[in-house]
This record gives sequence, structure tokens and C-alpha cells, in this order.
Amino acid sequence: MVSQYTNTVKKIREELLLSKAELARKASVSPLTIDRIEKGKDCRMETKRKIILALGYKLSDKDKIFFNEE
Repeated sequence: MVSQYTNTVKKIREELLLSKAELARKASVSPLTIDRIEKGKDCRMETKRKIILALGYKLSDKDKIFFNEE
């Protein structure tokens, strides 16, 4: 079973008027990676770090973007 993670990446990305491709470019990841994360798939910590910074947040804000609902 694949773990489902809750995140606010899509909400924040849309508020910033960024496309998946634009966020992917800013974060140096693939658009497919952004798509998978927005659908709740887990990713590496390094990928989370890149996305947090690309969205203009500080690493200390990580819990506002990525959180696990159990």
C-alpha cells in the first residue's frame, strides 16, 4: 500500500499563480514529481526541501506544507 501524505503544495502553488511546470523548474524537479506530490505521494526529504524553498517558504515552515495525517 502506498502511503498517502497530505500537503498544501497545490493550494499554495495555485495561490502563487504558478503552473506545475513553473514550480518544477524553480524547484529543479520534474513536473511529474510535482504532480505525484500534489496527489499525495511521498517524496524524498531533499525534494520537499527544494519545493518548500521554491514556494518562497523557510525550511522551518515545512509543517505548514507537508504533514502526515494518520
